[in-house]
Amino acid sequence: MESFSLILAIVVVTALAFDFTNGFHDTANAMATTISTGAMKPKVAVAMSAVLNLVGAFLSVEVANTISKGLVDEAGIRPEVIFAALVGAILWNLLTWLVGLPSSSSHALMGGLIGATIASAGVGAVHGDVLVTKVLIPAIAAPLVAGIAALLATRLTYSLGRKADGNASKKGYRAGQIASAGLVSLAHGTNDAQKTMGVITLALVAGGAVAPDSDPPMWVILSAGLAIALGTYLGGWRIIRTMGKGLTDLQPQQGFAAQTSAATVILASSHLGFSLSTTHSVSGSVMGAGLGRKGGVVRWSTATRMFVAWGLTLPAAALVGALAEYVTGFGSWGTAVVAVFLIASSAAIWKLSRREVVDHTNVNDTDIETEEPAGVITTAIAAVTPPPASGSAMAPEDPVPAFPSQATAERTPTTTTTV
Repeated sequence: MESFSLILAIVVVTALAFDFTNGFHDTANAMATTISTGAMKPKVAVAMSAVLNLVGAFLSVEVANTISKGLVDEAGIRPEVIFAALVGAILWNLLTWLVGLPSSSSHALMGGLIGATIASAGVGAVHGDVLVTKVLIPAIAAPLVAGIAALLATRLTYSLGRKADGNASKKGYRAGQIASAGLVSLAHGTNDAQKTMGVITLALVAGGAVAPDSDPPMWVILSAGLAIALGTYLGGWRIIRTMGKGLTDLQPQQGFAAQTSAATVILASSHLGFSLSTTHSVSGSVMGAGLGRKGGVVRWSTATRMFVAWGLTLPAAALVGALAEYVTGFGSWGTAVVAVFLIASSAAIWKLSRREVVDHTNVNDTDIETEEPAGVITTAIAAVTPPPASGSAMAPEDPVPAFPSQATAERTPTTTTTV
């Protein structure tokens, strides 16, 4: 019993460590556009997001139940399997944070759990129908739906605001951005914090501490909410820079459209119990908002690297989770080896990140040596987007575009490059 209690405690602590990395990895989802447009100061933005993530953790348990009851067979799971799954998820989160890529913490967790479960109990222990309907299909649909919604919403805001007073509109949209960013943070708490709750509950069921099919205990909900809130407050500044400045350049009305669209998609998925990637949703909405403005440019080189990371998340985390589960199978010393490897790898990644520090003081700085011209998709959409009325409130704020690629797109709308 003493040995079991120790491994269960290790699993719970590791799960909360994952929740912490999830918080700072996904801060960009809620606050990148608000920070990049200047609607809020960086530290104030992440503080607000942290509080709302904590509140959101208490609003629903549907996603937690998808993890703890639906994805894998509870009967074939040991606490060591959960530990191995978390190792894969944490390392993928840290690696993608190091390079500033907004990948899915949710899919990292799913991949680690699937890989460790297969290594322990075989392919049959994974419920393929749940994986397809509540993980894979939402992974593809979420960025598309959010992107299209943000594109249409951006066009609508420019159209409706043609005759509005410029300064008043800018202030109004900045206020709207703050409200919509808060909604995204709340939605993130209802979705991502619950994934850790589900994993901890699954470990408790596997260890016999709670009955099968149980909802997460209150202490699990509270601890998961606090862990993700703390991670959110510290801020994943590298990913905030990529999401806010690396994909496109947003004005307040575009930021409002992007965040509102993403929040709607995330809240709907939480209600339905879909383990949705908030990163996919927000990234899709940011690109959609970028394409919705006349002359707006999406940097497809950055987007392509992000898409590759999305595709690798599930298999990469699954592979690490499976290898970790294989080593833990050798007994207590195997579990100790995996724990030491996780700590050492995390420390090494942190040390590498100190070579180029990104924090709240320089998160909006850009160092893009060569700007790419407008791609095929950007050019095609820009060609059919009605231009804003001259001098209107919705016209671009800066008379000279912030990046050469925007000027290129506006002067030569037929120029194409490889997307």
